[in-house]
Amino acid sequence: MELKDKVAIVTGGGSGIGLATAKAFLDKGAKVIVADYNEESGKKAEESLKQYGDILFEKVDVSVEEDVKNVVALAVEKFGRLDVMFNNAGIGVQGETHKLSYEDYNKVIKVNQDSVFFGSKYAIPEMQKVGGGAIINTASILGSVGEPTAFAYNASKGAVNLMTKSVALQYAKDNIRVSAVAPGYVESGMVNREALGDYYETLVDKHPIGRLGEPEEIAHAVVFLAENEFTTGTTLLVDGGYTAQ
Repeated sequence: MELKDKVAIVTGGGSGIGLATAKAFLDKGAKVIVADYNEESGKKAEESLKQYGDILFEKVDVSVEEDVKNVVALAVEKFGRLDVMFNNAGIGVQGETHKLSYEDYNKVIKVNQDSVFFGSKYAIPEMQKVGGGAIINTASILGSVGEPTAFAYNASKGAVNLMTKSVALQYAKDNIRVSAVAPGYVESGMVNREALGDYYETLVDKHPIGRLGEPEEIAHAVVFLAENEFTTGTTLLVDGGYTAQ
C-alpha cells in the first residue's frame, strides 16, 4: 500500500517516535492527524511539519474512548477516509511491584493497552469502507522480556503483542493488516545522556549494537509495516540486538 494520498492518525505524535513517524508519513505523501495529550508539543509539531504536507493537530487523551472515537471521525471529516492508525502513545511507571499503587498501574494499562483497543475499534469500520488499511501498535522490547521495576509497563506491552495478533487474524479477510513495532531504548524525551547520567551508559551496554536507537529508525519500521501488504500479525523488533541476548 503506497501512502500517497492516504490518511493516517499518529497518537503521541507531538514528540519522539510519533513526531518522527508523522514526518515520515508526510514524506510519503500521506495526510496526517497528530493526536497528542500535550497541546503545546502537538501544536508545535503541526507548525513544524505543515511545510511537508497536510497535517492537523488534535488534542486527544487516548485512555478516553470518546476522544479516540472523535479523532477517527475528524480524520474522515477532514480528509474523507482513514487508511493508517498508528497507536503509538504510551507511558511508563517505574517502581517495585509491592509499592505500586493501583492508580498508577491502572493509568499505564489505560494509556498503553486500552488505547490500542479504542484505536482498533474505531479505525476498523472506516478501513472496511475503503477496502483495507493498516493498524500499527507500539509495543516494546519490554513486551518480550521482563524488567524488574516495570511491572505495569511489561504487562501492558505484552498485552499489545497478543492484541495485535488477535485483531490481525480477525480482519485479514478485510485486507486490514495489524502489526506492532517493538523499539529498544530510543533517544527521546527523558532518555538521553544528560537526563540519565551514569545510567545512560548502562542502557547503551544493553544494546549489542553499542548505542540507543533514533526516533527516525523506528519511524522507518512503521512506514514498512504500513506499506507492506504481506505483513500482518507480527511484532517487528527494532532494538539494536537487545532481545537477541
